[in-house]
Amino acid sequence: MKPLDRIFENARAMPRHIILPEGGDPRVAEAAMRLTEQGLARVTLMDGPELPGVTGLIPADAPDLAELADHWHRMRASRGMTPERALEEMRDPIRQAAMRVRLGQADGTVGGAVATTADTVRAALQVIGRAPNAGVVSSFFLMLSCGPEAPVKGGMIFADCGLVIEPDAEELTAIARAAAASCRRLLTEPPRVAMLSFSTAGSADHPSLTRIREALARIRAEEPDLEIDGELQFDAALDDAIRAKKAPHSRLSGRPNIFVFPDLASGNIGYKIAQRLGGLIAIGPILQGLNKPANDLSRGCTVDDIIAATAITALQAD
Repeated sequence: MKPLDRIFENARAMPRHIILPEGGDPRVAEAAMRLTEQGLARVTLMDGPELPGVTGLIPADAPDLAELADHWHRMRASRGMTPERALEEMRDPIRQAAMRVRLGQADGTVGGAVATTADTVRAALQVIGRAPNAGVVSSFFLMLSCGPEAPVKGGMIFADCGLVIEPDAEELTAIARAAAASCRRLLTEPPRVAMLSFSTAGSADHPSLTRIREALARIRAEEPDLEIDGELQFDAALDDAIRAKKAPHSRLSGRPNIFVFPDLASGNIGYKIAQRLGGLIAIGPILQGLNKPANDLSRGCTVDDIIAATAITALQAD
């Protein structure tokens, strides 16, 4: 079974309530319809057309708008939020969707087809907030091969390719552990993590390598059963034969399905190279480390991208 097929199957087994706040975009409306028809989620569509089986909501006219605004005001009063401003900000679909998720009215939200990543992620961070034990909110891309001739089979996780610019050792630890948890939810194979760099097994010294080594030591202490190694160059991580030569004492039993990049620059470049030159499908960025699921789309997303992101969001719900 292909990784995305498994994700869809698991989403159908327990359809979650997901809010799509940008229903005025035809792609989002079409995705809402197909998600409903395929039984992948129970969808609330904001500012969209009336669709069979889809719950519609106009956020600016919501009957509980004042109640939502009151929650927002109390959350942000110490930062200077006024009741009037809270009411105005709760009319925003992205922010209102996040508040409904926070209050348990929905299991997750997916936006960003129209709104910028900055606005979408800001709403998630401010309204939903970071999970208590997450360490940092980060992101990953689910990378999928598409076709029998693809050089890499199955699904992989690339992290962090979207949020944390220059993670320290503690943040790298949090990113790797969160990616392993995401792997357990989404992929069939148990997590095998490669901490990537320009060096393999101590072949160089640099402050960035010190961060990776510190993170690796922390992870092994906190999760001794997690299969993880580093630092590894990408070829040594991907290819068993090269890894046997460059890192003969590696603890990886096979090809990793999680690649943790040392910083945002390398992660963002890496996933785009894999997507554009390697022909892999990139789904994301998927956020991890939030109290409840909220995810961002590219403004260039397709209907299929929205459907996949929504199904993944559903599986992130407890």
